[in-house]
Parts: sequence; structure tokens; C-alpha cells
Amino acid sequence: MADHFARPERAASSPRPRRLIAAGLIRRTPGHTLTVRATEAGVTGTIRKAVAR
Repeated sequence: MADHFARPERAASSPRPRRLIAAGLIRRTPGHTLTVRATEAGVTGTIRKAVAR
């Protein structure tokens, strides 16, 4: 017979709910760099000419 464990009556809760602060991406293509950032305040983005490295 398999061992069975009692399930908790309710899911454990964290002290504070977790939330997304910011998310973004950077995409580099020949000649351009695209940067996008999303926060609670909104979404911003820039396109810049690539700099020679």
C-alpha cells in the first residue's frame, strides 16, 4: 500500500503578495538596438543606431 500524506487545508500564503516590478527586452540587429521596458507606470521603448564595439 502506498504512503499517503495529508493535504493542507489551505494553500500557504506569503506575507506580501508578489508583483512584477519591471520586465524588458533588448534586441540587437545590425545597425540598431531596440530596448523595451514595461512597468506599472506604462511601457517605454527606444531604437538607437548601433555603436561599433
